Amino acid sequence: MDRPVITARLLAPPDRDRWDAFVQACPQATFFHLSAWAGIIEEVFHHKTFFLMAERAGEILAVLPLAQVKSRLFGHALTALPFCVYGGIAAADGPEAGMAVGLLEAEADRLARELGVEHLEYRNLQGRHADWPRQDLYYTFRKPILPEVEANLLAIPRKQRAMVRKGIKHGLVAEIDDTVDRFFALYADNVLRHGTPALPKRYFQRLKDTFGDRCEVLTVSTPEGKPLSSVLTFYFRNEVLPYYAGDDPAARDFAANDFKYWELMRRACERGCTLFDYGRSKAGTGPFSFKKNWGFEPQPLSYEYRLYRRDTVPQNNPSNPKYRAFIALWKRLPVGVANALGPYIVRNLG
Repeated sequence: MDRPVITARLLAPPDRDRWDAFVQACPQATFFHLSAWAGIIEEVFHHKTFFLMAERAGEILAVLPLAQVKSRLFGHALTALPFCVYGGIAAADGPEAGMAVGLLEAEADRLARELGVEHLEYRNLQGRHADWPRQDLYYTFRKPILPEVEANLLAIPRKQRAMVRKGIKHGLVAEIDDTVDRFFALYADNVLRHGTPALPKRYFQRLKDTFGDRCEVLTVSTPEGKPLSSVLTFYFRNEVLPYYAGDDPAARDFAANDFKYWELMRRACERGCTLFDYGRSKAGTGPFSFKKNWGFEPQPLSYEYRLYRRDTVPQNNPSNPKYRAFIALWKRLPVGVANALGPYIVRNLG
């Protein structure tokens, strides 16, 4: 008898448990392939999502989370996945994977043309199409966590390890927060000083509410209780992913940023995590150098594009020279004004 055909369709609410079970088991999948991102992106940012799945006789073979971002300022795109550093297609191992991937790519192409987008973007960890236009700007930093806490400290290069010890000598205190309040205050002030809009506070609260103990806020304070540095982190399988962070200007004097990431690594080791994902950074930036100084090797991310109504890959990031005047102006805004205006701008950047 012939085997049932592989079909592609949109994720429906009854499929979510099966989808997430597939993501948890699929080596190609990431935290950002989980089904909950559809609700977060639609409800917080008001972008329509299209979470596609390929299956045969009820067995999921591949998934592709997509969202449509439409903006007069920044263009019209279908992306896997906005506000997420990784995306693209995650497929199971096996002889049918290629067929499932091809089916999802064909459906994404059809959807992109139907929506009239300017481009389709896949935020892959590894490349799939060497001949597609790509953006060679972003790198990720991923490194194993050693089984022993002390071994991880000794694995940090000497100069950076000295900064960690400096934070320890200052008596800094690291605490897990129940709310995003202290984190958001530090984060919003930090991004304002860099001249970029802040994501809305309700987005971060939604992340905590949605992902529960897989989303954690760690805040570092002085012995007197002044918050200096904070990070919102995701946990996925055996991985720890510090994703959003913020620091007070005084954090540098206390080495609070170094202490923060060491505390996160230490706790992740004790929790049984085996991979530290330092996240995405742009080449040539301070965060890129900081992560290298921790002994992490940059790994290029393969952001691949299908272009429909444009000739070049979009550059909607602060490194684009055309945004310099905007960045300079934004830095001068009072933090309350910036926090009120920021969500209307950043929702279209993704």
